[in-house]
Amino acid sequence: MSLTIPSNAEKILQTLEENGYEAYVVGGCVRDSILGRTPDDWDITTSASPEQVKKLFTRTVDTGLQHGTVTVLMDREGYEVTTYRVDGDYEDGRHPKQVTFTSSLEEDLKRRDFTINAMAYHPERGLVDLFHGMEDMRHKVIRCVGDPMERFQEDALRILRAVRFSAQLGFVIDEKTRQGITALAPNLKNVSAERIQTEMVKLLVSPHPDYFRIAYETGITKEFLPEFDTCMETEQNTPHHCYTVGEHILHSLVLVRPDKVLRITMLLHDIAKPVMRKTDENGRDHFKMHAPEGEKMAKNILRRLKFDNDTISKVSRLIKYHDDRPMPEMRSVRKAVNRIGEELFPLYLEVQKADMLAQSDYRREEKTARLEGVTECYNRILEQKQCVSMKTLAVSGKDLIDAGIRPGPEMGRILGEMLEHVLEVPEDNTKERLMKLIK
Repeated sequence: MSLTIPSNAEKILQTLEENGYEAYVVGGCVRDSILGRTPDDWDITTSASPEQVKKLFTRTVDTGLQHGTVTVLMDREGYEVTTYRVDGDYEDGRHPKQVTFTSSLEEDLKRRDFTINAMAYHPERGLVDLFHGMEDMRHKVIRCVGDPMERFQEDALRILRAVRFSAQLGFVIDEKTRQGITALAPNLKNVSAERIQTEMVKLLVSPHPDYFRIAYETGITKEFLPEFDTCMETEQNTPHHCYTVGEHILHSLVLVRPDKVLRITMLLHDIAKPVMRKTDENGRDHFKMHAPEGEKMAKNILRRLKFDNDTISKVSRLIKYHDDRPMPEMRSVRKAVNRIGEELFPLYLEVQKADMLAQSDYRREEKTARLEGVTECYNRILEQKQCVSMKTLAVSGKDLIDAGIRPGPEMGRILGEMLEHVLEVPEDNTKERLMKLIK
């Protein structure tokens, strides 16, 4: 087997080899190259110690010397070069207490998480596949190297990584590996929220975000998103739906493009339905006010998972308005764009479409016609450059000051009334007409 590797990575291998050391590209870059994917990074493993690596290259960064890793800089790109190592005991369920450097490639590959990530490659010696990673790739299987219980006890994050790789590649999880996940899922409490967040987002923006179902079935979500478990167990006895809340969420995930904000929004858009569920005398369920309650819950969940403020703001706002249904009329849509926000309105339309398509067929034609009408109105608003916010209002605060109005509540009231007027009568968005309204 022959793989194409970057010239700089090949230079690093060649330099190490010429000086008497073994060196291979290893891990994810080998896996992705075999699968025809473009690797994000090219990692190198070598028999050379970190000090020996540093002597051979002029520009290096001490990335993690205690774990044997040095980053070699070549033409503004960094390549992590790590010494063959054997990990010591994992006392915190995440990191080895100490590592021991070794001259054995096999010992180094033996400590890795999954067979598809435990392959190494050298342009002259070819592929080193000691744990049948190629066979597992052919059969589309995620399997631990060695005993799954040992691998997951060493590093609990691997539990979530297994599901993430499964979703990214469309692979099934080997039964013994799955059993290990289920048994040790509670160990995820040892993993930081930031690391869980990273893996969760990678899973969500993958080609198979509905594999979140596997995270539920194996007890993973119970550890970091128990609200989702409740959704999976909440029925929706209403003609508008044909799934539980959780299954509706899973179906909606695959119906929206793989954008981080959109996929997180779909994951949490109905998160408050279980707590807002009311059943009437006819046995029909209602979920009134689940959107504003969902906004609050989403903020708490995303803060708990250490998301950035921008993501929290966008996702929670989309959830707040995901059930907002303007009429397919220009005036109604202008007000909706103002209410939801110019930046978020296109995303809101995508959220509404995915939400609708993941429901039952009940009144589908009517719902589709309304949404298509709203979208058409929105596009006309853009084409005609109609004002929908203070940003494009023809009169500014400075104009009002020039007209003798002092800054303060009165000025804010006047600008607000002008905007309300323009949302009703868009052709009046000129400085001349709006200033006349004051008089």
